[in-house]
Amino acid sequence: MIGHDSQTAALLAAFSSERPHHAWLLTGPQGLGKALFAEQAAIWLLAGRPAGEGFSGAEDSAAASLIAAGSHPDFRRLVRTEDDKGKLRAVIRVDEVRALQPLFRQTPSIADWRVVIVDSADEMNPQSANALLKNLEEPPQQTLFFLISHMPGRLLPTIRSRCRTLRFSRLPDATVDALLELAAPDLDEDDRAILVRLAAGAPGRALRFAEAGVAALAETLADLAETPPAAAPSKAMALARTLAGKTNGDRYAAFLELAPAMIADAARNRRGPALAKALADWEAASTLAASAVPLSLDPQAVAFDIAGKVARLASQ
Repeated sequence: MIGHDSQTAALLAAFSSERPHHAWLLTGPQGLGKALFAEQAAIWLLAGRPAGEGFSGAEDSAAASLIAAGSHPDFRRLVRTEDDKGKLRAVIRVDEVRALQPLFRQTPSIADWRVVIVDSADEMNPQSANALLKNLEEPPQQTLFFLISHMPGRLLPTIRSRCRTLRFSRLPDATVDALLELAAPDLDEDDRAILVRLAAGAPGRALRFAEAGVAALAETLADLAETPPAAAPSKAMALARTLAGKTNGDRYAAFLELAPAMIADAARNRRGPALAKALADWEAASTLAASAVPLSLDPQAVAFDIAGKVARLASQ
């Protein structure tokens, strides 16, 4: 874990006082490593708080192995579950919160503490949020809660008030680049540079885009920007079809950022009428990309429209 030294120091300092807060709200944009921080802190705590830099003293502990195997008796991760058809539910249900109660009625089994990670608290519905609130208002002894939130404004004010907040900020590009080099060593420098730009300081975002084949997507867009007008519609439609469907969500999200950015970059090298046309296309593409997901617009139609604007760069 790289780049969250101040948050690590805050948690360690709380435990050095022997009066740590029972609930911690980890906030910040998605992809910054909040869930990883919570897990590493949980391992450190359940391993008996071993000495070392940050949480590193617990890396090879029995607690780390048990949590990785999903079998630590004093650890729970509250997440969305699958329904009978194997589809991930939209929210964390109250049943998942209630399932924690037997854990709280007994003393810790093999550690001095119990840890519950809620990932993410934004996904709780009102019933599950109120059920968890009861545990935060009357916390079980020797129990630590980590609530991960990408949009804390959506949480109940009473939940926020029961937690100590640790804010996570976007990381510098150099840090994201270093993390990508460690996590995906097969990426070449050009592909990594594209991913660092798309990450916007969130390494988890960069890794999702890497898995979605964003480097190849960038090459496809670059080719489209040089395609003669007669061939552009068919190429734009072929690209749009590869971005439709639930399995292409990350690639589609990357396209919505990458395509307008490509038009903007091209506009910088244009003058006069060509510049005006490129700026108009950039503005239209950016507006459509920003509204596509919130308005649940058809991905294939959106992608075809924006790809057409990229293709127009060849004739400007």
